[in-house]
Amino acid sequence: MVNASLPDHQFVGTAGWSIAADYADLFPAGGSHLERYAARLDAVEINSSFYRPHRRATYARWAASVPPRFRFAVKLPKAMTHERRLEHCEDLLDRFTEEVSGLGEKLGVLLVQLPPSLAFEPDRAEAFFAALARRTPAALACEPRHPGWFSREADEFLRGLGVARVAADPAPVVGAGEPGGSESLAYWRLHGTPRIYYSNYDEAALADIGARLDRSSRHNAPVWCVFDNTAAFHALGNALAIREQWTQTGKSVGPSRTGTTHQVDTDRSKR
Repeated sequence: MVNASLPDHQFVGTAGWSIAADYADLFPAGGSHLERYAARLDAVEINSSFYRPHRRATYARWAASVPPRFRFAVKLPKAMTHERRLEHCEDLLDRFTEEVSGLGEKLGVLLVQLPPSLAFEPDRAEAFFAALARRTPAALACEPRHPGWFSREADEFLRGLGVARVAADPAPVVGAGEPGGSESLAYWRLHGTPRIYYSNYDEAALADIGARLDRSSRHNAPVWCVFDNTAAFHALGNALAIREQWTQTGKSVGPSRTGTTHQVDTDRSKR
């Protein structure tokens, strides 16, 4: 089973590494769930870290099981983003960054998803992101959901900190559907439209997504495309279709299969 290579700055994956039974024949039969997944896709977003910690040794084991080019994005714990709301997080940052350091060079992005109620407050945000950046070499991506984060001031602020703003679909507010902040990274999170986490992206939607990704790719900065529509097992088919489109420029995206059943996933959780 040969997997065509993408350019070094392009990464396609899903939230978690579940393999729906309808797609099982597209993956190697042997190995762990993650090993099989990593044979076809280039990246994965770990969401379970939002709810519970993983030991450094666990991250190291995951890193050792994937190819050299493979990269992980890891979501910050809700204890920092939703409970402490970015304040007084030094102890939590120390613990979290020590844990994820087990991924070594395969740690690509740390994802900071903010609650919709958390408004843009420059002093609070600057202190938090500066503290995080001091502790990790990973790229930083922020997915805000309060309208205050989508002003020109907020965008320039994030750019100054070197933090990319996530492009989300569906967009929770005007402006959230395109990447912003630092141009050192473009990070797309595709949650499913119209029903978040459940809806499949059809052929036309995937073609549009592919065109938008191509525009982001022209800067040669890392571009991540993560499908989070995992509840009905559509994410994997959508990711494979986009990856095929990226590796064969100009070839239309074919319809994905419908994933109705799945294997047990070691990192699938509700967002």
